[in-house]
Amino acid sequence: MGTVEFTTANFVEKTSGDGITFIDFWASWCGPCVRFAPVYERAAEANPDVTFGKVDTEAQQELAMQFNIQSIPTIMAVRDGVIVYAQPGALPEAAFLDLVKKVRELDMEKVKADATAA
Repeated sequence: MGTVEFTTANFVEKTSGDGITFIDFWASWCGPCVRFAPVYERAAEANPDVTFGKVDTEAQQELAMQFNIQSIPTIMAVRDGVIVYAQPGALPEAAFLDLVKKVRELDMEKVKADATAA
């Protein structure tokens, strides 16, 4: 399926429903972002049931500010409308694929119960 460009116009629609969404906050001038891009693209192709979005922090500064993105790349994972991961730094391919696997395996009932208890 490949990656989808996320903007302020489509971000909520793409991340608020059921399912898994990964978001790569990046910029074209960022060396680590450029090096991580092929890893992210391969993961998107290998996981067609998962949405892989990219937010260009230069073009979508409002989204970058909304999520307090201070370092790029920042990778975020959203499952069933809940942010379950958000960390700066490009991941090696094996670590990123492991993250995708772990997000798939989450017990979302427990995650949501823990979130409401906090």
